[in-house]
Amino acid sequence: MTEEAKTNEPRAASAATVVGPGDGETIVVGTTRMRVLEDGSHTGHRLAIAESVLAPHTQGPPQHRHTRHDEGFYILSGTVRFTVEDEDYDATAGTLVMVPPGTPHTFANLTGQPAVMLSTFTPDLYVQYFRDLQDMLAGGRPLTPQANIDAMSRYATEPATDLT
Repeated sequence: MTEEAKTNEPRAASAATVVGPGDGETIVVGTTRMRVLEDGSHTGHRLAIAESVLAPHTQGPPQHRHTRHDEGFYILSGTVRFTVEDEDYDATAGTLVMVPPGTPHTFANLTGQPAVMLSTFTPDLYVQYFRDLQDMLAGGRPLTPQANIDAMSRYATEPATDLT
């Protein structure tokens, strides 16, 4: 194996991109830490993938719907409460939750243990939303419900006010 092949640095080959265990862009929003594994730049913006660690007792975003992208959540560890429309689902390790465009949803970690999930966004539109939230907090601006809604609106997402 060459030295180049041994590194954990992301690298693009003619047919593959490799992101090692310690690699990827880290985005921190409150008590949630996200590691962006693919931001869409290697998939023609068709797909983005992120690993998120939700700290214990983490409330998720306001219930919302995406108008232009599917969102998938695969639970790697812990339990995540998903509210899809008006139904609650407690998703444990090995559970996949797929949310098509237009479907109101939110999620939270209501337990005393961290939860880890792998998220997909098709297309990659929504990754920049998380970057915007991190920038907002880093700039000293509070992440109010209205600020969150304003950020969502830039990425074809709206609050599900008909269910609140």
